[in-house]
Amino acid sequence: MFLSVFDLYKIGIGPSSSHTMGPMSAAARFLDELKSGAWPRPAGARVERLGASLHGSLAFTGVGHATDRAVILGLAGERPDAVDPDAMGAIVERVRKSGQVTPPGHPAYGFDPDEDLRFDRENPMPGHANGLAFYAYDGDGRLLLRRGYYSVGGGFIVGEEEIDQTTVYGEKAEDDHVPYPFASAAEMVAIAEQSGRSIAEMKRANEIARDPHGHLDAKLDAVWDAMDGCIARGMSAHGELPGGLKVRRRAARLADHLREKAKSNRFDPLVGNDWLTVYAMAVNEENAAGGRVVTAPTNGAAGTVPAVIKYMMQFHEGASREDVRTFLLTSAAVGGIIKHNASISGAEVGCQGEVGSAAAMAAAGLAAVMGGTPQQIENAAEIALEHHLGMTCDPVGGLVQVPCIERNGIAAVKAVTAASLALKGDGTHIVPLDACIETMRQTGADMDSRYKETSLGGLAVNLPEC
Repeated sequence: MFLSVFDLYKIGIGPSSSHTMGPMSAAARFLDELKSGAWPRPAGARVERLGASLHGSLAFTGVGHATDRAVILGLAGERPDAVDPDAMGAIVERVRKSGQVTPPGHPAYGFDPDEDLRFDRENPMPGHANGLAFYAYDGDGRLLLRRGYYSVGGGFIVGEEEIDQTTVYGEKAEDDHVPYPFASAAEMVAIAEQSGRSIAEMKRANEIARDPHGHLDAKLDAVWDAMDGCIARGMSAHGELPGGLKVRRRAARLADHLREKAKSNRFDPLVGNDWLTVYAMAVNEENAAGGRVVTAPTNGAAGTVPAVIKYMMQFHEGASREDVRTFLLTSAAVGGIIKHNASISGAEVGCQGEVGSAAAMAAAGLAAVMGGTPQQIENAAEIALEHHLGMTCDPVGGLVQVPCIERNGIAAVKAVTAASLALKGDGTHIVPLDACIETMRQTGADMDSRYKETSLGGLAVNLPEC
């Protein structure tokens, strides 16, 4: 099992990796196939109009998660890692007014979002809770091409025809061809012991083996720069978040309060936790506003890992860029194991798979930087994940705001606590990380669909005024 660190840490836009980044990428993939011409069609037939349908969780919470906007942007030729967040509104408005999309390298296609984009809440697609399909029609309305996709969490996209050739949660079942292959935490720790290498060193070697000329350190630095930039923007922005809940940004105000309080030079035992929360909330407020974020491993959980790294840089004496790289590599090793054996998708297993996974990844990364052994790192991840088991995904109004923004701050605090607890021991503990991951998978399978990103249960229905 090999998942690149850059599969888990993707630079993109908010508010959701599965509901925004995934559908936008699926639209781009559909356009690529259209352009290739490598699909059967009647002689002389020309594509004149496009359509799309959203199913399952994408249909139920797609408006709140900006899935409609993502599809429009994707069909207009935009991609999550390249689109200018400040230009998105104008692009969408242009499509709505003109009733057509003009992706680069294509002719203009008719596409009226009000008519050609359907939220189909009655017919879920069978392969995953997040299904969507795209359609191409000729001038007479004859269907020329249909392609279905699944957005399986973290921005990953699986084609409808590919689902049987992948594992349950979306990775291709293939030979890894890496020097340190591990598909479980037990294997990861055992190989680390046998090789004498740290988890970060093994992950680095695997990344280089798969992409020898990939400029690994530069790409890791770019991921952290994007995270840090997101924190900075969130800590300087004020006002109300979009979507109708009238949620006001708090990170900037809280950061100002902490800076002012520090001038008193009085000891504050909670200052570390306060900054952790502010950093995480800053990221998730930016995410809720549709800004530039990094999946970590998803958008809904995007604040936890950056917050813990920023905390490390502020409070861990001597922390450096190399420590950030170690953090990202170690956390990605743990995140890949979780995704491979369970899920990082809120629509699949609830928020335990998003914020719980992020907390486990962050705890592992921090433990590694602070000198933890592979056993202590595995223990840190297990502690953090264990105490998120059963957490539902019940966003109020279908928006990635309540309880998502604060939840990332609390997860960051849990991650630091988990790392600290693990480092106080020798790595010996009762519950293995693999058992915890399997428990999360089983719990998600048993969880009612109302609590898995559909906004049909939990907080989403117990705040009727929203």
